[in-house]
Amino acid sequence: MSSRFTQYILIAMVLGIAMGTIVFNYFPDSRAEIAADVNLIAMLFLRLIKMIIAPLVFATLVGGIAHMGSGAKLGRIFAKTMGWFVSASFVSLLLGLVMVNLLQPGANFPGTLPDKAQSTGLPVSAFSIEKFLTHLIPTSIADAMAQNEILQIVVFAVFFAVALGAMPERAKPIMSLIDDLAHIMLKVTGYVMLFAPLAVWAAIMATVSKNGLGVLWKLIVFMGGFYLSLLILWGILVVVGFIVIGPRYSHLLRLIREPLMIAFSTASSEAAYPKTLEGLNRFGASSRISAFVLPLGYSFNLDGTMMYCTFASIFIAQTYHIEMSIGTQLAMLATLMITSKGVAGVPRASLVVIASTLAQFNIPEAGLLMIMGIDTFLDMGRSATNVIGNSLATAVVAKWEGELKAEHELGPDDAVPQDAVPGAVMAGH
Repeated sequence: MSSRFTQYILIAMVLGIAMGTIVFNYFPDSRAEIAADVNLIAMLFLRLIKMIIAPLVFATLVGGIAHMGSGAKLGRIFAKTMGWFVSASFVSLLLGLVMVNLLQPGANFPGTLPDKAQSTGLPVSAFSIEKFLTHLIPTSIADAMAQNEILQIVVFAVFFAVALGAMPERAKPIMSLIDDLAHIMLKVTGYVMLFAPLAVWAAIMATVSKNGLGVLWKLIVFMGGFYLSLLILWGILVVVGFIVIGPRYSHLLRLIREPLMIAFSTASSEAAYPKTLEGLNRFGASSRISAFVLPLGYSFNLDGTMMYCTFASIFIAQTYHIEMSIGTQLAMLATLMITSKGVAGVPRASLVVIASTLAQFNIPEAGLLMIMGIDTFLDMGRSATNVIGNSLATAVVAKWEGELKAEHELGPDDAVPQDAVPGAVMAGH
């Protein structure tokens, strides 16, 4: 079934590109309306994903933490997780900085530059460290779940799970309920993912119908440089995976093919969350670890987004012929290390972070207008890279904690390991 599902997604992507190109070229007067109508299918799928994310994260995370035992173990796992996230973010930001200086995509930019006074309309004021810290703590868990604020759900779930673990006898009925809820949500996830190929077709077709593939040629040097940098980042992540996990890391790469393609085609890391969680558990990573590390990664370990921040920021400086010394660029990197961690809940997060960073270094925010038109195509690569980074981080932490099952311990046909905690049994397996 997994192999067929992958084929369906690939077919959907090809059909989406072909049909979108036809609409763009032969129906110029109605392509916007057609794109909007088709995109409705993709939006409905993303809404289905959002519908299940909050209860899925809460149930699997609470169950996983409550089964960890002592608070010391939770603290150790958190420290290892954040240490990995910070290191991965630094490598991603530094790679973007190195590549944009080597490739110089903004030098001799052939297009017309936006006027420096133009506004992007991005809510730059929506970001600050103070707002991030206050945003971190939910005023109401019901509101956090209604808004799909993953980070706030994680904070509440940690407190809730630690409290459950502190009173094991009294918490038994609740734990049984949490376990049942997790398994039910995973079954619902299986039903929702059946619509993924249709959503992939709709997302790709809508994007191509509206923008056409020709728009890419206007910034082909920038896009080519960015995707080359992403490929190098993928190479680094894969090499690190083989070093830390060993040859069986290739098995994990096969298991996350589907979430990779879903993230790429829908330009949404969130859409790939359920399938990524399933792939990690099938790989043998303990559900306790994957349910804890993966949600945190969606706020703190967006490798593709990190690299894009430095790459795009310096590109805009290059187009306006603004000289930046190595020291200034390193200061920008340090700034992005901090600001990029505070974008949870901010729409179009990467663009907001870049806009706020440009303002701090006297680079025209209007430069973002050049790349906003192709941001969806760029977001496809960023989202897929985020999936690779988060799946690797989860597998590595599981390995460090001794909670990555050996291949001989797994069941036949890549069966999901039965470790008796939420997330162990995935829908359809």
